Amino acid sequence: MSDRNVQDFIQDLVTTHRVMLFMKGNKFFPQCGFSARAVQILSQTGVEFETFDVLSDMEVRTGIKDFAQWPTIPQLYVNGEFLGGSDIMMEMFQNGELAAELAPKS
Repeated sequence: MSDRNVQDFIQDLVTTHRVMLFMKGNKFFPQCGFSARAVQILSQTGVEFETFDVLSDMEVRTGIKDFAQWPTIPQLYVNGEFLGGSDIMMEMFQNGELAAELAPKS
């Protein structure tokens, strides 16, 4: 897959799924502590979300870092917008911002 195709693939995922988490592993079997924490946070909100296992595709694993100009994984996207990694998710969860971002927009 070319760099352009990888970026198009990622763009398609973040626009197709309202809540999209790029992580190591999947929501049923996270493969690192940060990804597990991200899944736990999203699960506590009750929102439906999709995941992509970056360990299954090295081009996406590299490409997602370029996509958001963010060097670490996991990465959370809501309504096509990058929100952050697990530390930012935790902070937003604790102060109520994450619930506001995840609330359906009218």
